Amino acid sequence: MSEDKETRSKQLIGNLLVEANLLTKEGLEKAILEQKKTKEKFSRVLVRLGLVEEEALVSFLGKKFNIPYINLLTAPIDAGAVDTIHYEIAKKYLLFPCQKENGILTVAMVDPLSTTIINELIVETGYQIKPIIASETAIRKAIKNYYEGGIKKDQAKVKIAPITEGIDVDKIMRQGAEAPLINLVNHILEEAVNAKASDIHIEPYEQTLRIRYRIDGVLYEVATPPKQMHHPIISRLKIMSEMDIAERRLPQDGRCKIRIKNRDIDFRVSTIPANFGEKCVMRILDSSSLCVELTDLGFEPDALAIFEKNIAVPHGMILVTGPTGSGKSTTLYSALRTISTPEKNIMTMEDPVEYVLAGVNQIQAKPEIGFDFASGLRSFMRQDPDVILVGEIRDRETGEVAINAALTGHLVLSTLHTNEAAGSVTRLVNMGVEPFLISSTLVMVVAQRLVRKLCSCKEPYEVSAESLKSMGIDVWEEKTTLYRPKGCEKCVNIGYKGRMGVYEILVSNEEIRDMIVHRETSHVIQEAAIKHGMVTLREVAIRKVLSGATTIDEMMRIVAEAG
Repeated sequence: MSEDKETRSKQLIGNLLVEANLLTKEGLEKAILEQKKTKEKFSRVLVRLGLVEEEALVSFLGKKFNIPYINLLTAPIDAGAVDTIHYEIAKKYLLFPCQKENGILTVAMVDPLSTTIINELIVETGYQIKPIIASETAIRKAIKNYYEGGIKKDQAKVKIAPITEGIDVDKIMRQGAEAPLINLVNHILEEAVNAKASDIHIEPYEQTLRIRYRIDGVLYEVATPPKQMHHPIISRLKIMSEMDIAERRLPQDGRCKIRIKNRDIDFRVSTIPANFGEKCVMRILDSSSLCVELTDLGFEPDALAIFEKNIAVPHGMILVTGPTGSGKSTTLYSALRTISTPEKNIMTMEDPVEYVLAGVNQIQAKPEIGFDFASGLRSFMRQDPDVILVGEIRDRETGEVAINAALTGHLVLSTLHTNEAAGSVTRLVNMGVEPFLISSTLVMVVAQRLVRKLCSCKEPYEVSAESLKSMGIDVWEEKTTLYRPKGCEKCVNIGYKGRMGVYEILVSNEEIRDMIVHRETSHVIQEAAIKHGMVTLREVAIRKVLSGATTIDEMMRIVAEAG
């Protein structure tokens, strides 16, 4: 922590104590000067100088930072809980286990915000940890009374020894089955699901191990377990995913399923050798997070009406475009759920099948044996389908087979990687698909992006018309109220909670079909679509900013991505 930041931190705590009449302004100044000389912890200086009573200080800080407080000098202690943590650990980190119930161990700590200590305790004990705050004096007395006063200092604990470079498969298998490690891995996975993360990154560095969750498209560091836990964690994940635990030189892929809060959650696991060990990324495939209703996706009312009307047509081709991670699969799955009825035979060709859809026949592509999108689509034609979804049109062959299916009376849905809706036509033509075939079948193209939604804790601020105009936003009022992220417990102090789609919908009409046949550029096609009422990604993003649903920063990201 820099000196300026440290000073601000002391000043903040001191001012809070002054406001609560627990400390005088003169006392605060005296403590700050003393701490600069001695370099002690600020709270310790306050207590040593007799400026604040220690238990009152700790109780106050607990309330301010929303951490439960316990007075270990008077509170009853569960002797069974004390057995769960080794004496040396308690002494090293100044903590004391005081309650054990239903797999949860309550631990009084001087530093209850330390994720490093908490993660080590999870491994040490095999329990979920509930940290609470207590004074240093009370913790030292409790350690002396309960550990040094008769309880054994050398309790046997399950420890995960570091794995050396020599690979002992039997040893790794044994470690993978030890309860503390299982609890730690399950805790990492469960917390990611609870945080509605889409991915988990486990990354080894020279001296440290980092764990990050991708939440609403952004990576957040959540834990730094001890480096020696790297190999055991990776080995445990490989065992769960039925991968080769002895192979560390090559990338591997696997899948596993665990039950969290009465839900079966699938994880797609990928490992790759990095400079300081294997990096692991897990994609969380939580079908309950898949939008069921189109109204939940973020469509504006007019756009939703257009989308629903066109996915109900009996035949033709509908494309959803956008970069990786823009929510294309979610939009298509929600569309299939909307149109799925017992009277329709819906078939999908995916690579991979990520979510299971009730009432839909889903097929996994296997390019390594020649069963790719194109060959799979040809097989579909003998299966009497009404609606076909193909994961992605990647080449001319797949494009032509998909278009032929649309020409012969089927509704075909698929995805493309293009920046805007009109660009999908150019992309298909560049693949080698004949323009007259595209013109004959194309019903609708949806370009989309995802923006983060502001949490309800958002705070308002005013922006001048001139400032907005410099960002390409025209408003009538001299001052406009917009919103920015603030952060609260509900959104884990991020300020955003969840994401929503931003959609640009191009509906084919006679003029656009004629332009496609004559190989007009995507710019010309886009201008014609706008003339017929298409609202661009940029305009939709601006509307969401002005409505207070998201921020200017999110809007500017959309503008940059859409070019």
